[in-house]
Order: sequence, then structure tokens, then C-alpha cells
Amino acid sequence: MSEPIRVVIADDHPIVRSGLKREIERQPGCLVVGEAGDGVAALELIRRTRPDVAVIDLDMPGLDGFGVARAINAERLGVALLFLTMHDGEDMFHGAMQLGARGYILKDTAVTELVQGIRTVAGGQPYVSASLVPYLMQRRSRADALAHERPGLGNLTASERRILAMVAEGRSSRQIAEALFIHHRTVENHRTNICQKLGLSGPHALLKFALAHRHELS
Repeated sequence: MSEPIRVVIADDHPIVRSGLKREIERQPGCLVVGEAGDGVAALELIRRTRPDVAVIDLDMPGLDGFGVARAINAERLGVALLFLTMHDGEDMFHGAMQLGARGYILKDTAVTELVQGIRTVAGGQPYVSASLVPYLMQRRSRADALAHERPGLGNLTASERRILAMVAEGRSSRQIAEALFIHHRTVENHRTNICQKLGLSGPHALLKFALAHRHELS
């Protein structure tokens, strides 16, 4: 008999967590090894239990889902990340994928999709809610196109070049947002778009590119 898929759940609503756990464990082959109510606790739980899959809400106090994903990448924790969220916007989806998420499921379809999503991402394949499949296909098409061209700074808008210059200065997304009087998530979306246009991937790829081209951004 194969080992069960070990799962961590993070959501700031206890009733939601309870429902998710019940839905996961009523199916064979899955085991919830821990629950967390905020991003900081989720990260500590992942470090301690080393689950196969982490089901993470995007909107959590202390550290949001994107923050948890960045820490997972930085520490190379080797967990398959599956975001569970109410956000069906394209920018949020691409932001999650850029951070290495393997799955992205909308909360209103979680009852029918969650367990299949867990099994799929645990097996190394991506899984997204059915209504978001076009986003995934667009992402693949864009990646194929980038593989046949050499994108550069000329692909960026003036706003994106300005943000890239601030990245080269070592500023965080929040610091950039404060300087430009915009929300930090808007900065994160810009960073995601820049990475997509430049064909960059990995937690430090954008910073490395910005530093290498900082003289061209002034």
C-alpha cells in the first residue's frame, strides 16, 4: 500500500479549514498533517512537517499566500503549492504561477476539485480550476513564443522600466509602492508582467536581470 499524500492546510477561517480537512480526508490516499490560520504559522508548519502538498489561501493575515510562496522558494522546501482563493483575475493567477505554484483552485469549486487538484500537483502536474484553463493555455503559448525570440528592455512599458530600475536599487515591492503611491500588489503584478515579457523565472531572476541592465534603465 502506497504512502498517503501528506497535506497542510492554511486558511484564516476555522470553518473553512474544517470543511477542507473533512473533504480531503474522506477520500482515500490523502492525510492532513497540519492546519494554520495565517501565513507565518503556515510557513512554520511546512518547515516542521515537510508535507507533499500545501493548500494555501492567498488572503491571510501576517503573511499572504504570495509571501509564503516566496519563502518556500527561498528555502527550497520542496512542497507542491496549491493556492485556494476567491480571486479569478488573470493578474493574480499569473502572479501565483510565476512564484512556482503548481495549482490554483477557486473556492467556489473547491468541493468538487480540491482532492483531484491535490493528487495532480502531488504527481508533479499543474492543476487549475476549469474556468481558468484559458489562462494556463495563454501562459503556455506565451512561453512557447518567448522560446523563439530574445525579449529585452524594448518590450517593457515606461512604468515597467521605472519599476525595474527600482528593483535594481534593491527596493522591495512595498518600498516601490510607497515611492509610486500605488498598492504593493500592483507592483507585484508589474513584476510578474516584466518577468513574463523578459522570459525570466526563479525567485531571483528579476533582480539579477535588473542589476545586469541597471545602466540601461537610468
